[in-house]
Parts: sequence; C-alpha cells; structure tokens
Amino acid sequence: MYGLTKSELKIFRALSTPAKIQDFLDRLPINFELEGETCMSPRRVLKERTAHCMEGAMLAALALRLLGHKPLVVDLKVTDEDDDHVIAVFKQKGFWGAISKTNHGTIRYRDPVYRTIRELVMSYFHEYTTPRGDKILRSFTRPLDLSRFDKRGWMTAEEDVWYVPHFIDDARHYPVITNAQVRTLRRADAMERKIGAVLEWKPKKRR
Repeated sequence: MYGLTKSELKIFRALSTPAKIQDFLDRLPINFELEGETCMSPRRVLKERTAHCMEGAMLAALALRLLGHKPLVVDLKVTDEDDDHVIAVFKQKGFWGAISKTNHGTIRYRDPVYRTIRELVMSYFHEYTTPRGDKILRSFTRPLDLSRFDKRGWMTAEEDVWYVPHFIDDARHYPVITNAQVRTLRRADAMERKIGAVLEWKPKKRR
C-alpha cells in the first residue's frame, strides 16, 4: 500500500488513532539537522528515528491517510523572528484537530474540538511567542492535500522532498490579525515566557 513495506505498514497499523500518532511523534527525538538541512520522507523518518516539524507533519499525514483521512497539512506562518510551523490536521465528527511535532511545550497536539481551521489555528496564537514574549503568528493556509505529490514519491523517497515545503510556503496564506491589532499586542509575561522556554529535547550543536 502506497509503496510501503510490510515492516513500515506494521508500524503505521499500530498508530490506530490520531492520539497514538502524536504519541509516536513525541517519542522521536527532534531532528536538529546536525549534518545540514533535511526534508525527509516518512520512510526516512522511520529509518532515522528523528524528525522536525515538517517531517513530523508528513509522517502524521501519511498515518492519518492510512486511517481513512486525507493527508492534510496546514502552515502557520510567523514573522522573521522565528520559523513557520507545519501541522497535520484531521477531522472527527465535524471538528478539526491537529498533530504537531515540536520541541516546545505549547504548540503541540490539538484535540478535535475546533469548528473551523481558523479556530484551530487561533488556539496557537498566544503560545507562539519569541523569547522576549512577542506574539508572532500572522497567517495560515487552508488544509493542503499532500496526495498531489503521490507521483513524486513524497511518502517513500530516499532523497529529500523539498518540493513539499516549497509548495506549502508558496500557498495562499490568510491573515489571523490586522496591522492595527499587531500594534496593540501585549507581550507574554514572565511566567508565560518561562513556560515557553521549556524544551523537550536538549539542543545539539551542528558539527
């Protein structure tokens, strides 16, 4: 199925709910890209046992696909002060949820309780901050279906699949706040910044 091996399918079959997919991603160490930037396919993530947010979102999208969902991702675009974040999204009983691979304690899994994608995206707004407390989430995409890249082998490629994040970055993004609202944003307070600074995996230095 989808070019996956029996051993790969065995791993995915154990991920029988979105929560189990998230649990699996949480156990994978963060990919600090010590040998240079990567955009590994789900197959390579299973081999390397590490992932960053884009790689985690693709693996989650494939796992969701095997559960009968469309392989959908959403891009959360921020200011130049940080990196964008990509999440895999799914719908249950009419409500949206999200699976997220991150090293931070806040921009993580979302239960399927959100009526719209915008409502889901806005659940990340106050947590998506810089070390000094600036709230930097600015726009998002509608759900993007990765099946458009099936013929290019995004699920099983041995080489990096840079065409996926390039497409996501170029997709139409919708603003979450106005310029006037940006000017009135309150910075996260000391307690919020302290919580936001908690990391799951200790950063490693590039060789």
